[in-house]
Amino acid sequence: MTGVQLAARIRVRPQTVDALEKSEASGSIQLSTLRRAAEALDCTLVYALVPNSSLEEAVEARARRIAMRDLKRVAHTMKLEAQETGDAGMEGRIDAYIQSIKDRDLWKEP
Repeated sequence: MTGVQLAARIRVRPQTVDALEKSEASGSIQLSTLRRAAEALDCTLVYALVPNSSLEEAVEARARRIAMRDLKRVAHTMKLEAQETGDAGMEGRIDAYIQSIKDRDLWKEP
């Protein structure tokens, strides 16, 4: 289908189809415009967010980031007070911390 033919189907000028194609290529196209084009082509527009990992993995990673952030703060304070524990057993402390925050809303925090 030519740009002129698509323009006729969408009921716009051919120059508008050219602008539509450019905005699609640059990632700035509006969903309403894309929906009109899809309808003109007898298509259904599908807009989806597809996770890169499983929900379990996402929750575990988020909990781990929070645990590491919080434990680093504690470690810094302890170091200032000459009560440093070092890195030995850090994984165990992270796992224990994750268990202690398991009922916390992990997505509420920055």
